[in-house]
This record gives sequence, structure tokens and C-alpha cells, in this order.
Amino acid sequence: MSRILIVIPTLNEIDHIASVISALLPFARAQDATVIVADGGSTDGTCAIVEKMAQETPQIVLLHNPDKLQAAAVNLAVERFGDEAEWLIRVDAHSAYPSDFCETLMSEAIETGADSVVVRMHAEGVSPLQTQIARAQNSRFGNGGSAHRGAGEGRWVTHGHHALFRLSAFRSVGGYNTTFSHNEDAELDHRLIRAGFKIWLTASTFVRYFPRKSLRDLASQYFRFGKGRARTLALHRERPAMRQAIVAALAPALALVVLAPLHPIFVLPAIVWLLGCAVAGLAIAIQTKRLANLTAGPIAGIMHLAWSAGFWAQILGNSMPTIGRGVPE
Repeated sequence: MSRILIVIPTLNEIDHIASVISALLPFARAQDATVIVADGGSTDGTCAIVEKMAQETPQIVLLHNPDKLQAAAVNLAVERFGDEAEWLIRVDAHSAYPSDFCETLMSEAIETGADSVVVRMHAEGVSPLQTQIARAQNSRFGNGGSAHRGAGEGRWVTHGHHALFRLSAFRSVGGYNTTFSHNEDAELDHRLIRAGFKIWLTASTFVRYFPRKSLRDLASQYFRFGKGRARTLALHRERPAMRQAIVAALAPALALVVLAPLHPIFVLPAIVWLLGCAVAGLAIAIQTKRLANLTAGPIAGIMHLAWSAGFWAQILGNSMPTIGRGVPE
């Protein structure tokens, strides 16, 4: 096995998988890295594409992931193919990567001595609605000022979009928690930091992310994000950060509208939320100089509301998280 293991978790990624693998192949060939596509049961032809590419390039391996989740996919690939590797690069299939992505990650890790290198994300859309969703996710109103969602210089952080790990660090904390469908990255970062490892947010490369194409899928995604964050906080007995607490309060505040027959004041939170969405949309439109981006504000509001609903669904459901199956040291 090579000293670098590249893992791509997939599930129905026929639109992106070929371009993602092709972007990685020059680096994989130059470094003799193994590219593992860990598929969770695609039914759209993703596996057929990977199998065809693997016939032409032996470094590509298709791995069946019976547990379906991304966390399980990465852990399984490390368990099966990571014994002789020193580095793990995680690549998400629903994105696009610059040609020097892997080289930059390795260079940053060696230069800084980081145990994990995370990257910034920039959402991009193809259809008009997907483009508006991307505008919302790229805005400060939509992402809450997350370090890996904005611009800036490289710096040490406690969380970011996962890209590269020193495998010794990844193994020592047990890898991903395989009971998490969402927020598994933040949960792992928490354990890395607690164990004394260092996470570097690079400014030298980034990921182009393609968001959900419909509001329904977007709301479902952020609902699961909210549940995942609540599980992470419960597992580690921590309180949410201020920006998370503000968003978490949204669903209960809006629910007060059912008490409006008792007093008009209970409508106030809904009015403030609607005004906030409108102002955010106006700010995004002015910043981007595109009137059509007015709708990005309300879309960001939907993201927040879904996240808050998921957060409380997890708490009120009283479903305590478990550590899950990790990666053997």
C-alpha cells in the first residue's frame, strides 16, 4: 500500500464521481496513492463508472460500504487499506477540486506540522434555485461566520471542512463516530483537539461545493445538521456556541405564534424573523450586485429554521448518542 490513502464516500453521485476521480488521478499516479471509492449502495450507475475507471487504473478501488454513512465509509477504507499509509485524504464526491488540491494539503501539513488540514468551502449552483441556495450558504447570515465558509489567511482552528489527516492521529482517537449521519466531522474534531492534536485551516486551496437542488432537500439536510450538532453537544456535555444558541432558539420562538390569539406579542418573533430574512436578502443582493439574490435571505432563514427544528427534535427525542465503531489503533 502507498503512504497516502484517498477515500471518496459515495451514494448516488453519478453526476460528479468521474470528474472528482479524474481531478485526483494525476496526484495519485505521481505519489502512488490508492483511491478508495467507498460506496453506500448507489443505484444510479455510480458504481459502474467507478468499475470502468478501475479497469483502466489499478490504483482505483471500489469498496462496498454496507453501513451507507460517510463516517463508516472512511473508517472502513482505513481499516481495510490504511495499514501502510501515513496520510488520509478525504474527498467528498458532491464537490469539485482544483488540480493541485492534494499537493497543497500535503505541503501545508508538512510545513505547519498539523495533524489535520481542513479547507474552506465555496458553494456554487447550476440551476437558478441551486445558485440562490449557494448564495445563502456563502453569506455570513447563512453560515454564521464559520471559519471554513469565509475568506482569510491560514490559521489554527478547532473545526473545518475535512480534507487531510495524519493517520496516526486519526487512528489514535478512533476515527469517525459511525453512529453519526451528520456532524461527524465536528464530533471528530472535538476529540482530536481534546487529545492534543492540531488542526490547520489552509488558505491555499478550497473546495467548490454543489448544494442541494430543492428547498425540500435543503431543509431535510439542515434538519439533520441540527440533530447532529445536538448529539455532539450531548455526547461531550458541552453548551452550544453563541451563534448556535441563537439559531437553536428560532424554532421555539416561532412556535409562540400559536399563542397569538392570547396576545399579539407572540407574533413578534415571527415578524422579526421575516424582517431579518428580508434584510439579509437585501444585503446579499447589494453585495453581489444582483437583484435576483434577494431570495437568498429567505432561503438562509429556511436553513436556520430547519437546523433549529432538528436540534430540538434530537433533544426532545432524548436519543443519547453512542461512541460507535471506530478504527482500531
